[in-house]
Amino acid sequence: MTDAAALPYLDEHAVIVAASTEITWAALLGMVENVGSAPFARVLGAVDAVPSGPRPLGVDSTVPGFRVVVADAPAELALAGRHRYSDYQLTFRLEHAGDGATRLAAVSRAEFPGWAGAVYRALVIGTRLHVLATRRMLVIVKRRAERR
Repeated sequence: MTDAAALPYLDEHAVIVAASTEITWAALLGMVENVGSAPFARVLGAVDAVPSGPRPLGVDSTVPGFRVVVADAPAELALAGRHRYSDYQLTFRLEHAGDGATRLAAVSRAEFPGWAGAVYRALVIGTRLHVLATRRMLVIVKRRAERR
């Protein structure tokens, strides 16, 4: 896998969660456990296509499409992946936001090599599918954490 620092920056999205970082962390881990689809990951040729490794999620745990590369509870969770069309990393950062709230941010980095990667980028980034999926993940975590 490519070093995440070498991957081009795509974007960052964030939400304020009305819950502590510890509660938000637990909600984040729960969301990540259900983030991918093994059949879809296999179709894309993902390096990590099935769940494996330690639970709760820790370094070297996998979910479809992703491997945990950083698990610094409750501050940072970084997921990296690779498939035929892209090398990518999605990093979640949690920060105290005052009054028992947490700022949860998702930072995306990726490269899309070759002509097939360019087509995939157009389909995922150009259509804003990536933005919608990332924001949906943040909303899921926010809802789960605020229900606790």
